[in-house]
Amino acid sequence: MTTTSASSISRRGLLGAFAATALTAAPTYSNAAGFLRGGGDIRRLRMYSGRTGESIDTIYWIEGQYIGEAINEINRFCRDWRNGQVLQIDTRTVDIIAATQNLLETEQPYTLISGYRSPQTNAMLRANSSGVARNSLHLQGKAVDLRMQGRSVNQMARAAAACRAGGVGRYSGSNFVHMDCGPVRAWGS
Repeated sequence: MTTTSASSISRRGLLGAFAATALTAAPTYSNAAGFLRGGGDIRRLRMYSGRTGESIDTIYWIEGQYIGEAINEINRFCRDWRNGQVLQIDTRTVDIIAATQNLLETEQPYTLISGYRSPQTNAMLRANSSGVARNSLHLQGKAVDLRMQGRSVNQMARAAAACRAGGVGRYSGSNFVHMDCGPVRAWGS
């Protein structure tokens, strides 16, 4: 007969304790953005801009901390390429981009179509297209339009929607996906 002391904890007991802790903590994190499950302890962003010829491959978050220099690099990369204006890109949008890239399980960089848009650029685009919103989240640095070689619009949109952290627009005719950190919603085909 084997005896166990009250102070010894079995592996099963330890796992049970962790599970109970996770369930107890779950309500606390219920409002946390769903994209965190795809973010990881280290968050990396890989993008290319055909408009400027620039590339970015940066680790911007490590174990709960954003890296200021990397965020500044992302802000500059996502600038309004038409006039060079830079605005801080909302880190929630950056996290959505990175989590979606992780969910797609690829090392392929995104191609940035549009990041921040100045009011002048947005007005010019609205004058030439019915698909540009007057109060676009691009104006606030909360939205990006992306494509990825080797991944379809539907694959990218499904991955972004799985984050349940903002808006996802499918623009199959133009071969890009809109991602933003606004209200959770989806549109397009």
